[in-house]
Amino acid sequence: MSKIPLEIIAEALNSNDLDQETISKVMNDITHMAQVLADEEKAQREPVVKKQFIIVLSDPRGTVPDEDYVGWVVQIPEDDNPGTAIERIKRSAYEYNISKKGRKYPVKSIGEACEAVGAKFQKEQNVAIKTKLPVTILKIDNVLPKIDENE
Repeated sequence: MSKIPLEIIAEALNSNDLDQETISKVMNDITHMAQVLADEEKAQREPVVKKQFIIVLSDPRGTVPDEDYVGWVVQIPEDDNPGTAIERIKRSAYEYNISKKGRKYPVKSIGEACEAVGAKFQKEQNVAIKTKLPVTILKIDNVLPKIDENE
């Protein structure tokens, strides 16, 4: 069934020489029914699932030790060298530390810089920290298992 705007329904009722009281009752009933349907639809929706960031580290040669690691997801311009990301975070932290708020609450580590330094200072250095809190890094061997075709 198509959805018809209430204005069109009101025009159709007005054009059929109905009295205003009847038109008003019908419009109120339609509005009430539409609200009830909208509420039911909203109640039936699945709740929004919160998502988390995970960094997947490819280690096909097995050179990274089996330990728990955490890190931050950082975005820099596509054409820039990825090695400059840490320097950009350090510069944004330095700029933050010389600001009024930074003098009051200075950051002393990369982790604190990722959490506390605002987007204003990051934008000046062309860096965007996508995760304020550290996320888990999963180590993988970058190989998909073979599927047995007999199953």
